Amino acid sequence: MIWWSTEKSRNTMAQLDSEVKEECLREDLKFYFMNPCEKYRARQQIPWKLGLQILKVLMVTTQLVRFGLGNQLVVAFKEDNTVAFKHLFLKGYSGTDEDDYSCSIYTQADTYESIFFAINQYHLLKNISLATLDYGENEDNRIGLKVCKQHYKKGNMLSSNETLNIDRDIEIDCVHLDLLTLSETAQAWKQSAFFRLEFYRLLQVEISFHLKGIDLQTIHSRELPDCYVFQNTITFDNKAHSGKIKVFFDSEANIEECKALNISGSTQKNTQYVLVFDAFVILVCLASLVLCTRSIVLALRLRKRFLDFFLEKYRRHVCDADQWEFVNGWYVLVIISDLMTIVGSILKMEIKAKNLTNYDLCSILLGTSTLFVWVGVIRYLGYFQAYNVLILTMRASLPKVLRFCACAGMIYLGYTFCGWIVLGPYHDKFENLNIVAECLFSLVNGDDMFATFAQIQQKSTLVWLFSRLYLYSFISLFIYMILSLFIALITDSYDTIKKYQQNGFPETDLQEFLKECNSKEEYQKEPSAFLSCVCCLRRRESNDHLIVIN
Repeated sequence: MIWWSTEKSRNTMAQLDSEVKEECLREDLKFYFMNPCEKYRARQQIPWKLGLQILKVLMVTTQLVRFGLGNQLVVAFKEDNTVAFKHLFLKGYSGTDEDDYSCSIYTQADTYESIFFAINQYHLLKNISLATLDYGENEDNRIGLKVCKQHYKKGNMLSSNETLNIDRDIEIDCVHLDLLTLSETAQAWKQSAFFRLEFYRLLQVEISFHLKGIDLQTIHSRELPDCYVFQNTITFDNKAHSGKIKVFFDSEANIEECKALNISGSTQKNTQYVLVFDAFVILVCLASLVLCTRSIVLALRLRKRFLDFFLEKYRRHVCDADQWEFVNGWYVLVIISDLMTIVGSILKMEIKAKNLTNYDLCSILLGTSTLFVWVGVIRYLGYFQAYNVLILTMRASLPKVLRFCACAGMIYLGYTFCGWIVLGPYHDKFENLNIVAECLFSLVNGDDMFATFAQIQQKSTLVWLFSRLYLYSFISLFIYMILSLFIALITDSYDTIKKYQQNGFPETDLQEFLKECNSKEEYQKEPSAFLSCVCCLRRRESNDHLIVIN
């Protein structure tokens, strides 16, 4: 009898312990899926992450705007110098590039004149240029021009029987012209054997030289100026031997530290303030990174508790949808954004200190991180039904949209390859795969349709007729059918979400577990006056219910 009483007591204690364990788990789950204001009302937990995200949005946006304005000046300075160099060193440059090259030459005399013109302009640079330019050292630490010509190793052209013998092996001959050589009055370098070109076996002539420049625009903002080294290359391309030599001009600008720079009246205070601000941005992002990582770790532990409890009590596994509810995608987005902001801010500080010059990588990191930061703001609006439609519709329609795009993409690629092969020689918008894809995407959106039809060259009647069939079929298929189906998929998901909001969402195991009756009293602690004024007052009953699941 005593044994039976003891066993009953143990069972009762075990049952009570299980109930307490279940109730604790339910309370932790309810707390996890609360929004920041509800969490504060429940346990007086200050929403640090919310405050940090608001502060981070303001700081990262300010940082990006300041960097963007400076980056625009850098890019504009490089582009202006490139245009100036083309006018200085390219004979007969009209101011507008011809396709992907700057200009073209059609006679031997014009070729010699263009080569000698570029060399003479380099010699007279300081007397004719409006910019603050100086001669720079090349890879061999020498100041001057390097002229190289590529040609077939051997060749002779016999006019009697109209034959051409060519050895396809390529030879490269180079000559260095320093300032002293260019200063010779008789310009004997022009009469050297190097400049006697055999055009029937000539492939290209390349003139390369380095110039130094300084950008004084930053002085107005009380910052140190940037010094540049321009690696310029002029290429006379005769590889096609079509009677047309294409002239390419390439200028690569690298920023380096200015040496022996003395600017009176300028201070670096502005630079120091910017560096301090960037350091503070890094600290804020580090704090946000730590808090979000901690939240993800705690969520994974809570998921393990729930999975173990569910398996122990109900003898079955939780569905995948409920398991993914514990992985907060917004926190992952914030972590990625924080990492990119930290790396971008470090690069920005190094650029500001003139230790690095990679503006492009820094702008990509800061721009993408700012995009993610602003997208992350949607999370806090998503707690309310009126603002949550976009998120729920995107999440519901994404799998169907991806499957649909995979099928439509096959048709799109088919049209891309077909247009490139057939219309490429006759239409500027179909000359390579990248341009074809962009052109077709523009047509899907209704852009530039008439110009695409009108610009086809009518050199071949067959190709012209094919182009009409090609364009009409593509536009009809993608605009009237595929694009309409694409919109219908999203509209269907939107209608489904609206019905769920009116009639209730389908309940999963997790939601049913959270809805079970709880006899315990809810937390009744009053919020502080500050947070009550900001956002955490209890909202009156309305149709704008909070969404429980992330």
